[in-house]
Amino acid sequence: MSVFPTSPSEIAKAMTGEFDGTQAILHSPAIQNHAAFLSHDNNGYLECVWFGGSLEGKSDIVIYRSTLEKNKWSDAEALTNDPDRSEQNPIIFRPNKQRTLLIHTAQPGGNQDQCAVQMREIGKNPKELPLPKGTFVRATPVIRKDGAWLLPLFHCTPKNGAKWTGRHDTASVAISINSGADWRIAPVPDSIGCVHMTIVPTEKIDHFIAFFRRRQADYIYRTESNDGGESWSIPVATDLPNNNSSIAAIRLKDGRLAICCNPINKNTSSDRRESLYDELGDDTRPEAEGGCEVIWGVPRAPLIVALSEDNGDSFPIQITVATSTGKCLSNDSIDGKNQELSYPAIIETPDGGIDVAFTLHRRAIAHVRLTPNQIGVRK
Repeated sequence: MSVFPTSPSEIAKAMTGEFDGTQAILHSPAIQNHAAFLSHDNNGYLECVWFGGSLEGKSDIVIYRSTLEKNKWSDAEALTNDPDRSEQNPIIFRPNKQRTLLIHTAQPGGNQDQCAVQMREIGKNPKELPLPKGTFVRATPVIRKDGAWLLPLFHCTPKNGAKWTGRHDTASVAISINSGADWRIAPVPDSIGCVHMTIVPTEKIDHFIAFFRRRQADYIYRTESNDGGESWSIPVATDLPNNNSSIAAIRLKDGRLAICCNPINKNTSSDRRESLYDELGDDTRPEAEGGCEVIWGVPRAPLIVALSEDNGDSFPIQITVATSTGKCLSNDSIDGKNQELSYPAIIETPDGGIDVAFTLHRRAIAHVRLTPNQIGVRK
């Protein structure tokens, strides 16, 4: 288990990007850093994108990127600069060696129901995808055998002039058969409260499974498709708890499934907060009614990697990546009250280990490398 500094000032001093082979804290000029995503660039180097600024939802939130070379993460490079919207949840997608796409969200303030999804070649102007307002992304697209792109979505659905609270969020998959020029939506049935859908291929052609964060803060949920993502089963609970915080899931080369998450839910803690954007106070609309019971404020720690040999039916091996109090009753990165270890990204290392990147107390992005021995790689 990795150990990191705890106070905002200590974390800031450690944001050097120096990687000792086990862990690092990435450099950033921003006071708040959140929602890491990991990928390998065309040279095989590990890269991380995330969003940073003063506070989630504010218009100074932009997308940053850093690359790990020779045990040193590069200084953060800003990839976006919209002065009017909060740019969040970045994804790097390389459908081939010629294209590097950045996909992310852009929203005014904390109004997630007015969010747009943007896609661009890095360094070029963004294109807004033709998706309903309030659409969000978090996980990478998957390429089907016929070349179609499957982009997992969740929808922050507006209701009768009320402000977004998460009560009516649902999941779907956007499908493009022409490399992102056009999209159509395949909804996930009875998915209210299921967000941050992460698709994982199986050994069968056109068979996918997917996992969800849950607004209800109960469990990670699972769905599957047997027709290449055109239709999905009704999501059902796994045995992994969920605290209404993000998860990450990948298929390892040895066939196992790995999920990174906080194994805690509403039954484990009484901590609660009103909403995700308490500090902003810029939405005077009444709260939405109906839908599901949304729970915010359940601690976001410890952070684990859970391993499954049965496509997510059970997770007998669980490795602790890092631990803290997990307090997340405030998004503030300055006063030290936020101690979450959250929003993980995971990717397999060339030797069969796992790289993990995650939010460290909302102040920084941390990186931990788990070795093949730590995760018990099957021979």
